Amino acid sequence: MDDYFFENHVRSCKEVSENSSFLEIYNFSNGEIYYDKGALPMSEFQNFLERKGVFEPPKKKDGASIVSGMRLILQLGAQHPETFTANYISYTHNEYIAMVRKLSLPFRAIEGTSIVGPFFWAALDQDDANPHLQIIFRKSDVRKKGLTRGWELMLSHNFRSAITTGYAKGTESSQLEKIVDQHLRACAFHIAHPLIFPTILLGHDLDSTMDDKQRKARHWLRRLEHAITDRNEIDVTERYSNFDLDEMNRELVECHSQVLWKRPQAYVDTLDEIEKAMTKFRDARERLLRDGQLFAHHADPATEAALDKLHRSMLSRFDFFRQKLKGIRHYAHTTISRLDIQRGALYNIIAQKESKLNLEMAQHQRLLALASKRDNQSMKALSIVGAVFLPATYLASLFSMTFFNFQVGGNGGGSGGGDDDSPTVAPTLWIYFAITIPLTLVVLAALFWWDRTREKKFAAEEAEVSTTLPDLERRVVTSLREMRTGLNSMDTKRWDSI
Repeated sequence: MDDYFFENHVRSCKEVSENSSFLEIYNFSNGEIYYDKGALPMSEFQNFLERKGVFEPPKKKDGASIVSGMRLILQLGAQHPETFTANYISYTHNEYIAMVRKLSLPFRAIEGTSIVGPFFWAALDQDDANPHLQIIFRKSDVRKKGLTRGWELMLSHNFRSAITTGYAKGTESSQLEKIVDQHLRACAFHIAHPLIFPTILLGHDLDSTMDDKQRKARHWLRRLEHAITDRNEIDVTERYSNFDLDEMNRELVECHSQVLWKRPQAYVDTLDEIEKAMTKFRDARERLLRDGQLFAHHADPATEAALDKLHRSMLSRFDFFRQKLKGIRHYAHTTISRLDIQRGALYNIIAQKESKLNLEMAQHQRLLALASKRDNQSMKALSIVGAVFLPATYLASLFSMTFFNFQVGGNGGGSGGGDDDSPTVAPTLWIYFAITIPLTLVVLAALFWWDRTREKKFAAEEAEVSTTLPDLERRVVTSLREMRTGLNSMDTKRWDSI
């Protein structure tokens, strides 16, 4: 079944090309260490798998034998944009199948190309005659600037030869090349343990960068707390120059995302699986030793003591990682809780500003209503002005009937001091002016007085609108405070009765 699914998944994958290299480390019985790393052209790919040609096991003149070793195919600094995309492999189908079969790598690794986040799996194969401990350890992430990111490790440990074979691939962001060239080489003496490479990888992934990220996020949070709630715990030079709501909201979101970087619980679960693999390795090796299926040098007391010491040291390191992750988890939880508080405070500030804006809009609407009322009264004033001249017009029409006679030779209107052939003006013309002028002045004075009274009334109304806004806002805030006080207050007498 495993063969079928393996072949089927490999054939369905797309192929990309990456540069390959090899790594060979051997520990000899005389204490010497053989280390070789170089490019692996595809013309030598099959020779490496079969340990032929230049890849034949090294031999010592003094007859020293190989007691442990590690043989890896490496693809460091992978650059293809699709190299960690699901259902993509970095070799041709036949090359990948040959590598997995010849190096006894886990078939299930091809089914995990779509796995995200840290993933660890280990199990014994079904070869009872020559058992292997197979390991898959990988971590892949989403694209960043068009490129996939991550690293992948497949290992197979042969209990009889104590040689671990495998395949490792990683992008530049994984720093896998530094891990191999520096850390793994420094630990070459301990490669008898199949989990030494995964331990190094895990330790590199859980380095101080993880703690520094949380520290920086907490300091970032304190800057936000000062800007939003005026909490003074930072230096003056670190304060925000201005308070912008959009900027504060973006900063809160970005700070929250930084806190969630490398979730500790995911690595705690990974540690659990690695510790299970440690138990599987120890139990399987002890069983094979009891059954006499291992070489004699594996049963050497010194070898056993060194391997047991390394095993306990790795378990102690895992416990250290666990406690470290526990502290990061609590630290991140506190940071997230404080971020939620600041987010709530920011939303309250936004709500208050919206309420104030609504009050200002209400004030402007009331001013518009007053202006409309003023326009209506102005139209009314124009009507009154027209009415002012109505008496004069009426009187002029009235007096024009008998007081004036512009007909040449007319007889009407009484004596005007002229002959009968010239127009005459009645001597009582003064009556028109005596009545019209005082009446007009009285009307204009009344209109002026009415207009001044109206302006004072308008000024008082506008002043009332201006003073109403703060009073209304004060009443709303007071009402909210009383409501919150009533909801949040505790009845201390109840505590005394408990």
